Parts: sequence; C-alpha cells; structure tokens
Amino acid sequence: MNISIVEEKKNRLVFALPEENQTLPNILRSALWEDEDVKNAGYHVTHPLVGHPVFVLETKTKDPRKVIDSAIKGLVKDFEKLSGEARTALK
Repeated sequence: MNISIVEEKKNRLVFALPEENQTLPNILRSALWEDEDVKNAGYHVTHPLVGHPVFVLETKTKDPRKVIDSAIKGLVKDFEKLSGEARTALK
C-alpha cells in the first residue's frame, strides 16, 4: 500500500491513499472515532472517477501517528476475531 503524507503538524496528519478506493478509509475513520482524543477524522475523494482518498486526522493531545497505529491494531484484532468466528460457523 502506498501512503503519501500531505501535511503533518503536532496534532494534525493529512495523508493520501492513491491506490485505494473508499473501503479502507471508511473502516479506518470509524475505528478512529472510537478514540476520545480524536477531534476530527474523515476523508474526501479528490475526484469521483479518477481520484483517491485524502484522509485528515486531528487529535486533541495525542500524536496522530500513534492514534492511527492504535486504531489499526484494534481493527486487526477485530478481523482476527471475525475470521475465527467465521471458520467455526462455516465448518
């Protein structure tokens, strides 16, 4: 996956996901909003046909990179649980 940092400040991180559709940013956005320190988490697509998602994360006090890392770890845990449950149910 290719990630391009557009802007980085103390409590703000803007990055582009040029090879992605809206699925991953939407899941990440939902996970980030579970963190109480998140002030703003969202993305926009630069063009509906040929554009790519540009993600904006603003935090109150925490380092945005650490907040994203924590959200991704939580998603991995959730997907591992889902995978195990699906395997059990589909036997």
